[in-house]
Amino acid sequence: MVNATKGLFISCDIPMVQFIINLNASLPALQKFVIHILDSSHMFVQPHVSEMIRSATADFREQNSYEKPP
Repeated sequence: MVNATKGLFISCDIPMVQFIINLNASLPALQKFVIHILDSSHMFVQPHVSEMIRSATADFREQNSYEKPP
């Protein structure tokens, strides 16, 4: 019997995958969204969390970017 799961394929660099994994780990068990980690730069997640991941990664990038003072 084949089991199919609808999801979202994410391809990104290794630090961003680690960020998403840590974001997933910080949630309660019923809210975890990672379905399967394929390799160091690809993962499969539940489709309803796409906007939450985009928002969290945008905040992460904003906090970790350097702007030269004027």
